[in-house]
Amino acid sequence: MTTYRAPIEDIRFVLDEMLDVRNSAVPGYEELDPDLTGAILAEAGKLAEEVLHPLNAVGDRQGCRLENGVVRTPEGFRAAYERMREGGWIGLDCDPEYGGQGMPHLLNTAVGEMFVSANMAFNMYQGLSHGAYNAIHAHGTEAQKRTWLPRIVDGSWSGTMNLTEPQCGTDLGLIRTRAEPEADGTYRITGQKIWISAGEHDLTDNIVHLVLARIPGSPAGVKGISLFIVPKFLVNEDGALGDRNAVACGGLESKMGIHGNATCVMNYDGATGYLLGEAHKGMRAMFTMMNEARLGVGVQGYAMGSVAYQNAVGFARDRLQGRDVTGPRNPDGPADPIIVHPDVRRNLLDQKSFVEGARAFALWGAHLIDRSHRMDDSEAEALVSLLTPVLKGFLTDKGFETTVLAQQTLGGSGFTTEWGLEQFVRDARITMIYEGTNGVQSLDLVGRKLGLNGGRTVMAFFDLVKDFIARNAQDARLKANFLDPLKAASKDLQGAAMFFMQQGVQNPDEALSGSYDFMHLFGHVCLGLMWARMAKAAHAALDGGTANPAFYEAKLATGRYYMARQLPATAMHRARIESGADPVMTLDAANF
Repeated sequence: MTTYRAPIEDIRFVLDEMLDVRNSAVPGYEELDPDLTGAILAEAGKLAEEVLHPLNAVGDRQGCRLENGVVRTPEGFRAAYERMREGGWIGLDCDPEYGGQGMPHLLNTAVGEMFVSANMAFNMYQGLSHGAYNAIHAHGTEAQKRTWLPRIVDGSWSGTMNLTEPQCGTDLGLIRTRAEPEADGTYRITGQKIWISAGEHDLTDNIVHLVLARIPGSPAGVKGISLFIVPKFLVNEDGALGDRNAVACGGLESKMGIHGNATCVMNYDGATGYLLGEAHKGMRAMFTMMNEARLGVGVQGYAMGSVAYQNAVGFARDRLQGRDVTGPRNPDGPADPIIVHPDVRRNLLDQKSFVEGARAFALWGAHLIDRSHRMDDSEAEALVSLLTPVLKGFLTDKGFETTVLAQQTLGGSGFTTEWGLEQFVRDARITMIYEGTNGVQSLDLVGRKLGLNGGRTVMAFFDLVKDFIARNAQDARLKANFLDPLKAASKDLQGAAMFFMQQGVQNPDEALSGSYDFMHLFGHVCLGLMWARMAKAAHAALDGGTANPAFYEAKLATGRYYMARQLPATAMHRARIESGADPVMTLDAANF
């Protein structure tokens, strides 16, 4: 019973006005004029609204079935996948040498948001293929690229990533899957992987698994892990499919959500595999997939919040309950719509201000990736590395929270399957867990990323915020509502980082006990920066005599709400961080 409308105007505002892509120095951005981006976004939005979203509840209700070793996807998924293939959406930002369209990652991220909001479980099939494409494109031999990439790009084959085993998830050094070398240069892969999204399905002719395994005699721990291409079907020299490989789905997980996506136990019984990249350097190759996957999961977080918000605000406009305390707003009806009530408005503005700020943050992150790849910009690459755990962790935590707030807007109706909000809650919950739990993201941020380049990268972020504030300090419209709150929040972030540097060296628990709060503190500062940038763009549009002033006034009102009601959370997170390790570590484990 849910609906979805692609937020094209909001996406175009970020691309065309906040990021001003037309005037960017990034190669390829000169093609992103409003006519082109508008046409691409409109077509993607139409596909999301008319094809993907109607299948969202179907996929949740039917789920996937394992029949004689083959996973059957829900009704309508195969036809929808063919529509995706025919439209070239799977290879939108892939290398034209292998059949891709070569568009910037920024545009692919914008399109991806709409596909996730429409049907997250369905979109995961092609999303994982994109990660496999990137790993092979970055680390494969020329022969491997010619063999695997064209079919992944055109969608006739799909890809997966196989990391987790029953005894290890985050600690990949415990991997037991073996890769025994053969005389012909291939390897025999033996072991079991679990929780493999899209590990088996009926949407493509072949599935290209990327599998972490250990070559006998390799160094212990993560330094001895290698990455292998292990296809479902072997490929003959002429490119035709050959024999079935010794890899099979041993079962499907019964899950809380994303029922339309097949989450598989994968058994490798001496399957033929091909080394990808260097031996014992598999983690480096795998992180090519993991980093993009984490950014993609961050998009999933706010995209689920976006569709949930749309349905919540629609309900709030229609549902009649009670009267406005200042006087009836619907005098001819039995009651007023609940959107007039302050607490409902607070709830909806929490949702709206997060979703729009998160969208800007994610698209800015995608822009930095384009700068890194297309301009060989090492500073942009370092900044993306720093921000990746924030994008993944903060956007999924708050994205899930947003779906819960949207469900709450509907009251009792939100708890029923009829209205569909409970599916959004269940589907969004996984984003906080997979591709590295959010606790792990916070540890990565504080334990590794703060020290990146000797701390110069985080200092560069602080300078970026300071420079924006300084450049716009004379704009009275921005100062009180946007710049002053951003300055205070940034000081909280710098203070927390200083606490870690002063205390964490002697006692790492002092830093790690506050890592989760630091991730959220950092996330709020990032969204505060995005709202300040959007406010500047909105004022510029109003000053220029826009034909749609209501859109920009709404942007400013929503931004002011975030800066006044959400950004002050940075002070709370800093206070928690500076309480140190004692409140967290004092209680003996036996007394929990």
